[in-house]
Amino acid sequence: MTSSSNNIMNPNARDAMDKFKMEAAAEVGVNLKQGYNGDLTSRQAGSVGGQMVKKMIQAYENGMK
Repeated sequence: MTSSSNNIMNPNARDAMDKFKMEAAAEVGVNLKQGYNGDLTSRQAGSVGGQMVKKMIQAYENGMK
């Protein structure tokens, strides 16, 4: 059995992550839709991921204060 670190075990966590991804996409102006998004360019997909990381770092830093 192969283990994947990309699997989210808690369904509530998956929903929260999907919502977070949609919010990040809206902030950078990428039209992300539910399901398959293979029509996005690498630049668009990367900007969504980058925005998510930026927001996670900000949340962590704010929690340290």
